[in-house]
Amino acid sequence: MASVPGVKIHSRVAASAQAELFTKGALTFLAALHRTFESTRQSLLVAREDAQRRFDAGVPLDFPTETAHIRAEPSWHCAPPAPGLEDRRVEITGPTDRKMVINALNSGAKTFMADFEDSSAPTFANMVNGQINLRDAIRRQVDFETGGKQYKLNEETAVLIVRPRGWHLDEPRVTVDNQPVSGSLFDFAIFFYHNAHELVKRGYGPYFYLPKMEHYLEARLWNDVFVFSQSYIGMPHNTIRATVLIETLPAAFQMEEILFELRNHSSGLNCGRWDYIFSFIKKRRADKSAVLPDRKDVTMTVPFMDAYVRLLIQTCHRRKVAAMGGMSAQIPIKDDPKANEAAMAKVRADKLREVTAGHDGTWIAHPLINKIAREVFDQNMLGPNQYYKLRSEVKVAAADLLSTNVPGQITSEGVKENVETCLAYTAAWVGGNGCIPLNYLMEDAATAEITRVQLWQWVHYASRISDSGLPITAQYVDEIINKTTKGGVKGRLGEIVKGLKEEDVKIAEEYLKGQIRKRWPSEFLTSDLMGYIAIRDGVEPALQRAAL
Repeated sequence: MASVPGVKIHSRVAASAQAELFTKGALTFLAALHRTFESTRQSLLVAREDAQRRFDAGVPLDFPTETAHIRAEPSWHCAPPAPGLEDRRVEITGPTDRKMVINALNSGAKTFMADFEDSSAPTFANMVNGQINLRDAIRRQVDFETGGKQYKLNEETAVLIVRPRGWHLDEPRVTVDNQPVSGSLFDFAIFFYHNAHELVKRGYGPYFYLPKMEHYLEARLWNDVFVFSQSYIGMPHNTIRATVLIETLPAAFQMEEILFELRNHSSGLNCGRWDYIFSFIKKRRADKSAVLPDRKDVTMTVPFMDAYVRLLIQTCHRRKVAAMGGMSAQIPIKDDPKANEAAMAKVRADKLREVTAGHDGTWIAHPLINKIAREVFDQNMLGPNQYYKLRSEVKVAAADLLSTNVPGQITSEGVKENVETCLAYTAAWVGGNGCIPLNYLMEDAATAEITRVQLWQWVHYASRISDSGLPITAQYVDEIINKTTKGGVKGRLGEIVKGLKEEDVKIAEEYLKGQIRKRWPSEFLTSDLMGYIAIRDGVEPALQRAAL
């Protein structure tokens, strides 16, 4: 592994992958990105905190007045679709382990979003081995054999898109000048440095999904990173393409501005539905009127979600880029044909809603869902996209995006499901697994976050159980937590998710009990718990900025 002044690697895990990835050139590039952009990143994170204080004080979210001229100007458009991104009717997503990479690329989906974020627990082994897997897949050298079964790429594969971690996450295993680097910049830098030219040589380009942004200035930072990086490696500007996930409530009010900032590198916006619900609750934590019912009742057709979808499609098509639909979390139910058909009917209805509304593509979490999603889009979207559907009739006001008209109830079963999901996912995540099947749904960090903040919200506002009239107190939730964790991995939690560790169950239990008692919920469970992973990777506790 190369030595670069000011750069330190604080973990020895996955040593062979580190030796291949952390060349002098790659680490020098990462250090240059850190030294150029870290102060801006930190100032933008402080701005998020300032904005939250305003929301807590009762200042309502609204469309920014200082950028009204950008929204009003009809003449600007984003970059044309890059090679391989003209038709994105089905995109499969998932973590970057070797088997998943091969299966996703072979799934028949148009693109594969390889995820270093919500579906990957950021152990250093996961992060660096994932980079090796993507590097090898790009060069068609990813084939392997295990258990007598061969995994190899088909002749035709999905187009690769990479999702780095969000701006809020540090990468504590790597420091530059004694500061942890940004998780975003680490994931981007290592992938871009090693693969950008190779991707272009093979007829595509370096394509990205950008998560968790809350302000158009955060998009400007990404654009500045892109311009800097393309110049650094001698690549023509505007080769990079990036799709932004609109998965925070503030970002919904700044879609035009986000596209404008990235316009020469933009490939559209995506409805990050689960994180969006999480953000709706979190950003409106001081508003008792924003208490939501059971998670299952907060569907894409409730008013605030429907408004967000319609505005996103209109905005993207006005600027001539893709308006991508959201994730279908359902996975096949192999041992119950009747239940499976009911689940797949939900998938079909969801995809039909999306294509009819004007979306240009959709997300799936399992290769077997591809056939259903493709059939719906093939029957209803005859061309490569629907940019021509301008949705000029759509009029979305701030009040529409903030509507709390969400039919449904808070039930005892809803509380129980939230507790079980939050505990199971948290324990799995700390143990290194960021994507778990629960009740035939694929749960990742975003869905776990909804359960966490819903439980906090219900306790904080003493919401009542509809079927009993009982108030939801911390003690009430504690009882459910205790029942779920009783017996540890041999109890209920072990039935829900196999392979959990006793110490991780304890961490999850203590974390959730603490969260429901806080004045305000934490910003991200991934930030809160990163320290546990980093210490297991060999990082000294004194280097951790995450709260344990």
